Amino acid sequence: MAGQGQGNPAVVGLAGFGMTTLLLQFHNLGWCGTGIVFCTAMMLGGGAQLIAGFQEFKCGNNFGYSAFVVYGAFWLALGLIWLVLDLQGAGVAAVGKHLQITAKDIGFFLLGFTLYTMIMWVASLRVHGMMAFTFTTLVLGFIGLDLVFLAGMKGLLTITAIDLIVCALSAWYMMAHVIFLQVFGKDVLPVGKPWLSPRPEPVGSLKGAAESA
Repeated sequence: MAGQGQGNPAVVGLAGFGMTTLLLQFHNLGWCGTGIVFCTAMMLGGGAQLIAGFQEFKCGNNFGYSAFVVYGAFWLALGLIWLVLDLQGAGVAAVGKHLQITAKDIGFFLLGFTLYTMIMWVASLRVHGMMAFTFTTLVLGFIGLDLVFLAGMKGLLTITAIDLIVCALSAWYMMAHVIFLQVFGKDVLPVGKPWLSPRPEPVGSLKGAAESA
């Protein structure tokens, strides 16, 4: 099916974010190993999201540009952390003291992204309801992971994984909303009104790009 005009990069960015987040939670629940998460993080969660983010830049959508590039880089960084940990565990000499990683270090890595996500959460409140819901579950998920790694509250891992599965499926819902809107020509999967009423924007502004995500 041929479309007209410019495609929406969000359909790829949301797919990458949702898939990699989903697989990582399958691992956190003990259902699968990290190998498939690593490969998906490199290609889809990292690579594809970065491409989508750079395309959002061309669309003038700062929200999508920031989100897809930063979370794409998150997955690439997480994969690199796992690689360093494996090399560290194998006693590879190239992993000197400056590259050594502890569980507490991972906690601070997650904390940094928690703070970033809180900023994006505030912005999401003025996009649409499903975007706000997705970022709310993402903030809660990062807080849960912070407590697991920094406070040793491992009992929270299961409920955190369930929360992030909901987050991943919400991202896919937004992806399907954009795709179905074009394919069926009507709003099959509504995303709801913003939780905070947006200010009026001129025609052709960021508003139109953000609402289509």
